[in-house]
Amino acid sequence: MRVPLSWLREYVDLPATETGREVQAKLIAAGLEVESVEQLGAGLKGPLVVGKVLTIEELEGFKKPIRFCTVDVGQANGTGEPQEIVCGARNFAVGDKVVVVLPGAVLPGDFAISARKTYGKTSHGMICSGDELGMGDWGSPRTESGGGSGGIIVLPPEHEVGTDAIELLELVDEVLDIAVTPDRGYCLSMRGVARETATAYGLPLRDPALLDVPAPNSFGYPVRVSDPAGCDRFTARTVTGLRPDARSPIWLRRRLQKAGMRPISLAVDITNYVMLELGQPLHAYDRSRVQGTIGVRRAEQGEKFTTLDGTKRVLDAEDLVITDDRGAIGLAGVMGGANTEIADTVVDAESGEAQGTTDVVIEAAHFDAVSVARTARRHKLSSEAAKRFERGVDPQAASAAAQRTVDLLVLLAGGTAEAGVTEVIAPSAPHTITMRADHPDRVAGVVYGRETVVRRLQEVGCDVYGQDSLTVTVPSWRPDLAEINDLAEEVIRLEGYENLPSTLPRPPAGRGLTERQRLHRRVGRALAGDGFVEAPNYPFVGEQVFDQLGLDKDDPNRRVVKLVNPLSDEEPALRTTLLPGLLATLRRNDGRGSHDLALFETGLVFHPRETSDGDEAALPARLPVDRRPTDEEIAAQNRALPDQPRHVAVVLAGAREQAGWWGKGRPADWADAVEAARSVARAAGAELIVQQGQYGPWHPGRCAELNVFIEHADGVADDGTEGEIVSVGHAGELHPRVIKALGLPARSCAMELNLDVLAKAGEGTLQAPGISAFPVATQDVALVVDTDVPAAVVEAFLRDGAGELLEDIRLFDVFTGEQVGAGKKSLAYALRFRAADRTLTVDEATAARDAAVARAAEVTGAVLRGA
Repeated sequence: MRVPLSWLREYVDLPATETGREVQAKLIAAGLEVESVEQLGAGLKGPLVVGKVLTIEELEGFKKPIRFCTVDVGQANGTGEPQEIVCGARNFAVGDKVVVVLPGAVLPGDFAISARKTYGKTSHGMICSGDELGMGDWGSPRTESGGGSGGIIVLPPEHEVGTDAIELLELVDEVLDIAVTPDRGYCLSMRGVARETATAYGLPLRDPALLDVPAPNSFGYPVRVSDPAGCDRFTARTVTGLRPDARSPIWLRRRLQKAGMRPISLAVDITNYVMLELGQPLHAYDRSRVQGTIGVRRAEQGEKFTTLDGTKRVLDAEDLVITDDRGAIGLAGVMGGANTEIADTVVDAESGEAQGTTDVVIEAAHFDAVSVARTARRHKLSSEAAKRFERGVDPQAASAAAQRTVDLLVLLAGGTAEAGVTEVIAPSAPHTITMRADHPDRVAGVVYGRETVVRRLQEVGCDVYGQDSLTVTVPSWRPDLAEINDLAEEVIRLEGYENLPSTLPRPPAGRGLTERQRLHRRVGRALAGDGFVEAPNYPFVGEQVFDQLGLDKDDPNRRVVKLVNPLSDEEPALRTTLLPGLLATLRRNDGRGSHDLALFETGLVFHPRETSDGDEAALPARLPVDRRPTDEEIAAQNRALPDQPRHVAVVLAGAREQAGWWGKGRPADWADAVEAARSVARAAGAELIVQQGQYGPWHPGRCAELNVFIEHADGVADDGTEGEIVSVGHAGELHPRVIKALGLPARSCAMELNLDVLAKAGEGTLQAPGISAFPVATQDVALVVDTDVPAAVVEAFLRDGAGELLEDIRLFDVFTGEQVGAGKKSLAYALRFRAADRTLTVDEATAARDAAVARAAEVTGAVLRGA
């Protein structure tokens, strides 16, 4: 919201010496986000005056049209003689009043004006456009432009020659740019900002909404509201006899421009002006184009409608529309329709009479905020009206806004206000909150006292009654004040956040990072040490990505938690896997020229939580802010949240080892993804069981299923088992169809693990290994097994049979061929044995090796190669 300081002073008697910077500081202290103060006309220096064009000579022989003009500027040039000026614009004629800057003046941007020879003539000054004066588009009635996007400024004829144009056009001002947060929707108006300013300075407010409004009667324009939940108030007023040639006065245009809006036509400018002033969006219909009763209803599914921007839109059944007897004439609270648009003024060539809209119907209504917000997003229409409705508009201001619009149309366009007043109002009661008088004290930890609490709430606009227990009636323009903590926040912010004491919490001794946090950090360090770069992503996904990843229709990862108010309609759900975000990052970096990539991310994924009866968990009560929540309240909150396991994922593409003088290098492949999983498992102190698998996005022949063994918490189970093997993720090369669907580099690889499950298989806090001073004994063994036996299974049983003396085991060769037979493969392992208290003999090492081989042979059918 752009707030001109000159306009703000109309409602609050600020000290004459108060600057925009000082007002900014006061409003920031009151809790508003005033981002900047723009100094309009900074460095501007006259003479800048009103001139009258006397003659125009068209200069020939140049690449573009050039005009040599004489302009009457009165005594502003010191001689009274016509001023000779060269100008390239063509949207003015002899007799027009224009803005002239004379030699010696300085325009915005430190542009000094002097007499200079150009196009064979000497130009003594310049005829100005809106852009040259820092005003933007002036909205000239003539379409030809020059000297800026809006062309030369053509002033109304009543202004005297020689008048100071700096004052006339209000070129010097300060404009506060306020970033209005969603809970401060009332500050999207001069009325709201003026109220905050008056409170901050302790000054009275001249409320522009305090107008005498006639009572509704039965002979106003007919209106029928079929959906009172979507529209609880609709005011209609009619003004007739408008002058089609009436133009917005300078002061109105300038206020719109300073507020960031473009002047269009008088009727539209007035509705925009009143919206900026009171915060109530309005719409003006050309009465001659409205047929029959104005109605409010939900659209029919697939109904078509053309908005003011000329776009033909297909409506949704949830859209709220304004209608007449023909159908839709407006998207309620968002944008009007082209079929009832205020007609452009056209001057008849023969008679010279202006023709255009003469009778208008003014709509001032209050629409449901959620309905307007969803319609605006659905149709991608972020209008000024929708921006206000979705943040909350004062329903009581509708009749005052309509009256203000009628008054301005009568004053500026010579219209006549019809006596009929239509108001359709759904019954409602003011919102009332009961609060202890000391509740803000308990929230803030500061003793304000009842008197201060009542005074601050009254300054906000509340009606307050009671002593120890206060009954607070919330003003209609503050829909954000819904409960006692909202009232407490108002007291605290108006008393000054800077006055709150700063107290450091006292954490109990001996508490540091949780084991989950330590694991998170260890995993990050391990992957970074392996050459991966962390790439955090937003946790939002669109459900179409699951099709691109090739997940089955019944895959649990397709069940998502959907957001009520997503940042993007294309990504309305929370992720169930880290891969979509990481793969999008991989694609984006590859597209920008970085082809050798190794990225990782650790973060939460989200799965819907269901109760024992299969329904989704109910929402818990809101937590208190004046005390610490109880354990039961925190547990209730956690039960209502989705399951949020922590995952880790990596993606790779391009070269894993760069080529150079040291060697050829090699590309990243599935084995690197599996090795990344092993690094994570080592950081968690868990033993990873790797076997061939098949799942969704991975290539069926190059996918490893990653498992861990988790012991039973109570020891040996009834069935004699000590634990179970649980899948924690997958790794490998992505499926070609997935790579094509997502636009990824060829042969991209990925890995994803559930860190929470992996932690259960780990040893908890990692212990530093003992270092033996005795030498290691190495034994190699080659086993022949069936080709479908996973190497990880053979390794697991070798480790099981070798006993405590085995320090390490490593697979160093895999061989298939005629020598080992069809359907067979040879797995060669290096076994390292060491004792902590002695040097092992050859017989001890050989016995341990033989025991390992015997155990693997017993379970997997392995045979020593060459035996």
